[in-house]
Amino acid sequence: MQKEDERVYQQIQKNTEMAIKTISELEQQVEDRDFSRQLARESIKYSELYNRALSRLVDDKKESYHGNYLQDMVLKSFIRAGTMLNNSTSHMAELMIEGTNRGITDMCKVMNHISQTDSVSVELARELMDFEENTIEELKRYL
Repeated sequence: MQKEDERVYQQIQKNTEMAIKTISELEQQVEDRDFSRQLARESIKYSELYNRALSRLVDDKKESYHGNYLQDMVLKSFIRAGTMLNNSTSHMAELMIEGTNRGITDMCKVMNHISQTDSVSVELARELMDFEENTIEELKRYL
């Protein structure tokens, strides 16, 4: 595995981990059953993508992505502050859309700065970005 492939897989892990943690925080406040099911479906897919990227890194004995405590605290604080005064389904959907857009942007940055990757890493990154774009469309109905 080339270093660039490793970066792609690590970015996939980072994006999916952030999404899973965000969903976990929001789920505690969700009252709308349909929205809750939407978030659960998203979390399952993000977990699957995370595990596929991790598996590739482990198989090739490469370093996986490791978030840190400070990032987790910032994320939780941002979500709690963002929902303290407004925990409506619409607002939570908006927070998810914003985070998903950031994830797509971060993945695009990595993809635009690589020259050669094995098709599996690129394919998985594209699958993630496609999933995130579809997720945004699904979340729009909750606005």
